[in-house]
Order: sequence, then C-alpha cells, then structure tokens
Amino acid sequence: SNPLKIPPIKCFNQGHLQLISGLPCSKQGKILERLGFCSEIDFIRYTQDGKKLQEDPKLFIKDLQFEDVPVRVYQPRAPSDGLRRGVIYLHGGGWMFGSINSYDRVCRYIARESESVVVSVGYRLAPEHKYPSQFRDCLTASIHFMKTAEDYGVDSACVIISGDSVGGNLAAAVCQALVSRSNFPKPLAQILIYPGLQAIDFYLPSYQQNCAVPLLYREHVISCCLKYLEKDVSVLENVMEGSHVPLDMKLKYGRWVNPDNIPEEFKIRSYKPHLPTSYSDEVYEVAKPALETTFSPLLAEDSIVSQLPLSYILTCEYDVLRDDGLLYKKRLEDSGIPVTWYHVKDGFHGVISLFDFGILSFHSGKKAMDNIVNFLKSL
Repeated sequence: SNPLKIPPIKCFNQGHLQLISGLPCSKQGKILERLGFCSEIDFIRYTQDGKKLQEDPKLFIKDLQFEDVPVRVYQPRAPSDGLRRGVIYLHGGGWMFGSINSYDRVCRYIARESESVVVSVGYRLAPEHKYPSQFRDCLTASIHFMKTAEDYGVDSACVIISGDSVGGNLAAAVCQALVSRSNFPKPLAQILIYPGLQAIDFYLPSYQQNCAVPLLYREHVISCCLKYLEKDVSVLENVMEGSHVPLDMKLKYGRWVNPDNIPEEFKIRSYKPHLPTSYSDEVYEVAKPALETTFSPLLAEDSIVSQLPLSYILTCEYDVLRDDGLLYKKRLEDSGIPVTWYHVKDGFHGVISLFDFGILSFHSGKKAMDNIVNFLKSL
C-alpha cells in the first residue's frame, strides 16, 4: 500500500526507512520532502490522522456536513428524559494539522462520560486554505448546529463551544462572534483548553520558562502563526522580540497583555522582565493580521468580553501558552464573567490527547479530561 502516493526511488530502500523511523515525525517529514517523496505537512498529517474507530456501544456516530463543513456527531444511545446539552469541539493542531479522526477518542470520551451530544468540526487547514477560513468554518458549523440543535436532541440554549490549543483560540473567537450577533442565542458556556490567545508578547513568563519544553516550543508557536497567515517566516525573530507591535497598540493592549496581571507564583521559575525592542514598520506589515481579534481574541474590546458566557479555562504548568489562559481568565473575571479554572501542575501542552494512549498515556491527561467532563455535568 502507498497511501501518500510516494514515488519509488531506487536509491531509497527499506534500510533507509528503518534509519529515519527513529527520528521525530517532523524530521522524518523534512527528509522525505527533500527526497521528493511527499511534503512534510502531508507526512505529519498522515501519521497523526489515524482511522475512525469501531462502533461504540454507547454512542451513535455520524459523519455529516454542516453548510459544506465536515462534522462528526456523537449522540448517546441511552434514552434521555429531555433535550441534552450540545458540545461543539474544535480540534488543535497549529491550524495546519489535526482532524476529526485524530480527536475521535477525545470526543467519544466527552460524549460518553458527560452524556452530551458532541459535534467535532473538521475545519479546513492552512496553508492550503487561507486565514481566516478556519475561523469562518468553525463559526458556520456552530451557527448551523445552534439553529438545528433540536434535530439532534439538543436544547439550543445549552450549547457549549470548546476546543484545545488553536481549537481553544478558535472557540474563543467564535464565542466572541456569536455574542456580537443580535437576535441570536449566545452559547451557554465556552471551554478553552490550553488556548493560544494573543500574538503581542512572546516573552511572558510561560514563554520564557517553557520555551524548549515539548510538545510545543516558542519558535514553533511563532512559525505556525506566520505559516497560518501565509507570511515569510524570516521575520520570526523580529516577531518574537515584539518588533511587529506599534507603540500605540502596546499602550492599548498593555492593559490586558501584561506580566503584572499574572500571579506571582507563576514568575518564580526562570523569569526576567523583557526589555522593550524597537518597532519596525516592515515587520508590522507582515504580521499585522496576527493582531486582529479573530487571531488574538485576548485583544477584544471590553464591550465584547463583558457579553461572553460562563467559562472554563484549563492551563498546564509546562506550556508556553499557560499565561495566555491566565490573562484571559483575569479579563473575563474583571468583566464579571464566572470562570472555572483548572491548572494541571504536572501538565504540558497536548496532554489531553494522551489521556488514553496505551503505554504513552499520562494520568494528568485523564484527570484533565475528567475535570472537563465534571464541568459539563455541572451545567
């Protein structure tokens, strides 16, 4: 079988495949791309995607289209006395990776354990599909589900928008868009699992402390942002230093994106205040879409944030994105929005995807998943 349609190359044999098999997936992809077999992105997607699991005795599972957006709907088989809650799940993967299949275990678990109807959204991926196509797909699928919720046994007033990593970014942006719509019901809640929410400051304490902690490095975050926006990654170092942010924006957004808003307990480990850097018009022109609220929801105006529903935010200690979650938590609370916060003290970015992964499973991932389920049950 040759699912990636790799052309046969005589000089590359089984021994070479065994040689690269011990390398990280991204390095394998780079080697195969240089040899002309396939693109690095296609290789990583193939290795991560997996297959749809077998039928679940407790769930009805259907692959559907919501306004041309692929979705997978998980409905509990057990009879219900009334309409259920609905959970829209937006997967992570740096806007370029991840899929309905790769999050099948996560969504099945949430649906089974919380007895909710879960909709997993297969939004289009970058770089083939330009920003903000991903946001638009997620918003389109969410609106469609909220309008047709009763067709799936769901109360339209009990819909939760959720996601992890960039899925948490998209969930936050979708929630902001939904509460901005007049004559449309707002979501019951939002669940943001180690979300990335801003592209202003890449020297927050968590970015400094965890810059080289797997599974997500600081450089990888900025590289994904630039590739998502179809921008030249040669400005990566300039963006990291903050040269893309004009002074007026630094002053405006400094109220919200500020290390002073992060509890002192999170600054103990290897943190030093970052000295301001000079602004560059050229770098700003490249990176300015990253300062839009559909990309950086933390930068939304107070008039939008104050309308958001009750929120659940999960952060991990060993994650560059930890402080994005902490800063959004403070903004929401300052606006009077109730926030349930769960901090995984021994957790790292991506840990919930490893809650049920055989010998690679992490107990902290299972605890995090159960905490999410318990929050859903409390609604």
